[in-house]
Amino acid sequence: MGPGLLTFTSTPPMIPDTLPRSVWPITLDDIAAARDRIRPFVPVSPFRGYPVLDAALGNDIRVWLKHENFNPTGAFKIRNAFSLLTALSDEERRRGIVAATRGNHGLGLAYAGKTFGVPVTICVPLGNNPEKNEGMRALGARLIEEGKDYDESLAVSERIVREEGAYLAHSTNNAHIIAGAGTMSLEIAEQEPNLDALVIAVGGGSQAVGAMTVMRAMRPHVRVYAVQAAGASATHDGWHARAPRVTATPATTFADGLATRSTYELTFPALCDGLADFITVTDAQIAHALRLLLRTTHTLVEGAGATGLAGLLALKERLAGQRVGVVVSGGNIDDQTLRRVVNREI
Repeated sequence: MGPGLLTFTSTPPMIPDTLPRSVWPITLDDIAAARDRIRPFVPVSPFRGYPVLDAALGNDIRVWLKHENFNPTGAFKIRNAFSLLTALSDEERRRGIVAATRGNHGLGLAYAGKTFGVPVTICVPLGNNPEKNEGMRALGARLIEEGKDYDESLAVSERIVREEGAYLAHSTNNAHIIAGAGTMSLEIAEQEPNLDALVIAVGGGSQAVGAMTVMRAMRPHVRVYAVQAAGASATHDGWHARAPRVTATPATTFADGLATRSTYELTFPALCDGLADFITVTDAQIAHALRLLLRTTHTLVEGAGATGLAGLLALKERLAGQRVGVVVSGGNIDDQTLRRVVNREI
C-alpha cells in the first residue's frame, strides 16, 4: 500500500471533552486521534527531572523537562507535520504542500513529506538560519528565500498557493497542526499526573492551546503559563489588551522559532480564555536559560527551546514549592549563535 493510501484509526479517550468549539479550535478527541496517527512515526519523548536543575532554580521547585529536542528534526513541529500529512486526502497530497517557517516547522514538513512522497515547498526569510535551510534542502524540500521576516515569507507562501494550487500548511492556523502539538501534552498528562503547572513558549500558540485543551479535560488543576520573547511580543501584548494584534516592526530575537509579529485566528481566543498568565523574557534571559540547561542537564537547544525555562526563572517566586513541567523544543541552534551565547555576547 503506497503512502497516499495509508489509513489510520484512533480510540477516543474515555474522559469527556466539554470545550466549546467557538473558543477552542480542537478537542481532546482530536488530539487523541492525532496521537494515534503520528505514533508510527514519532516516538514518545522523554519527560525528565534533573536534581541539579532543581537546586539551581531553588524555591523548592521541582521541574520536569519535556524533551521535544530529542524528536526527529529536533522539535515538537514534527508532531504537527505528521498530524497534518496523515489527515490530508490523496488529492491534497498530490497537490503538494507549502509553508512559511523560520526552520523547525519546515524541517518537520520536509521530513514528513519525504516519508509520504509529498512535494514540499518551504518559504523562509532572507538571512534565515543557514543550518536549518541546509537541513530542509537535505530532506528534499524546495526552499524559497524571500522576505525580511516570517510574516513576509508567509505572504510568499500564500502567493504560491494561488499560483500553484498547493495546500497551505500554516504553522498555526490549522486544526490538524494544533492537534499534533497537543499530543505532546497528552504524553505529559500520562507521564507525570501530579504536576501543578506548565510553562510553554509561544510563537503562534499551538503548543499552549494543545496543552490547555489536554489539561482542562484531563488534569484541570494544572495551570498553563505562556512566555514569549520580548522582541517578538505581539501575542503577549494582544493577550493583555484582549485584542488581536499585528505589529509592523519586524520581530527581533535570536529565538527565531518565536519570531512572529501577529496573533492567529485559531489560537488567540483560546489563549485569552485559558492561560493562567502570559509574560515576556528578554534575549539575555533566554541566553541565560540556555546556558543553565547546558550546565545542569547537558542539553543543547536553540533560543526557542530555552524560552520555557527562561519563563520559569521569571515566575519562580510565584511557582515556589510547585511541580512544574517545561517544554524544551528546538535543538537546532547554529554554531555562530551558540558561540555568542556561550561567550555571553547575548
